[in-house]
Amino acid sequence: MRIEIDHTLTLSLQPGWNQLMLHLLLTPAAGPTQSVETWRVEAAGIDNAGQFVDAFGNRVHLVNQSRPEGEITIAARGIVVTADTNGVVGKPTGEPVPALYKRVTALTKAPVTVWGKYRSGTETRLDILHGLMGRVGETLGLPEAAPVQMQATGEQKQSQGPTSDEAALPDAAAYAHLFIGAARALDIPARFVVGYLAAAEAGAGGLHAWAEAYDERLGWIGFDPRQQLCPTERYVRLAVGLDAETAVPLRTVPVGELAQSVVAKGI
Repeated sequence: MRIEIDHTLTLSLQPGWNQLMLHLLLTPAAGPTQSVETWRVEAAGIDNAGQFVDAFGNRVHLVNQSRPEGEITIAARGIVVTADTNGVVGKPTGEPVPALYKRVTALTKAPVTVWGKYRSGTETRLDILHGLMGRVGETLGLPEAAPVQMQATGEQKQSQGPTSDEAALPDAAAYAHLFIGAARALDIPARFVVGYLAAAEAGAGGLHAWAEAYDERLGWIGFDPRQQLCPTERYVRLAVGLDAETAVPLRTVPVGELAQSVVAKGI
């Protein structure tokens, strides 16, 4: 599936700042589930940005702006071609060891009521992970019909916290965090994924979050507890981390008020 994405972020700062540092996770990487046909990130100073791959394998731009005034606009646009692999990402080369993603964080704590029934270990890992996805849905509840657009679809404003993107994805991130916490409680590596979800029918699509868990045979497998399915060709992976705080598409110093507009549609 060819998905066209237009992601615009507008940052408003209080006056008086002479420097602005932008930490951007806005460049999707090619992999088993997707290839990048075209992509560009637009921001003042992007041509001189520092670029590197972080500890989680994400592509990072560090942009420094001197004497920022008024609203600061960043845009990420392009076309990504995706494939339906039944959620299987596999074992891409160059990634950190899966054990890194066993670490429990403040956002990824799960009560024993979600994962306790699976600690006997009699089920296969795939059965356990699908069971956890169902338990998360039962615990947090699901709408009558799973929405094709997440809370971050369209335009929204938020006060940008120190690092967290939780406010941008209040529903999807909470479901992903609970799933990840339950998997880690069972000693299964699991990680947070932020990306784009193209609408199933005519619509804007939007920013979304889900989880991936590790299976020794298949490698990384995606699970979307909010939608109760494994990611399909409508999903574009953007960045991964231990939780939402380590996979924030935009992090700034100083912090400010952030508004985002996202369109992700099949073409």
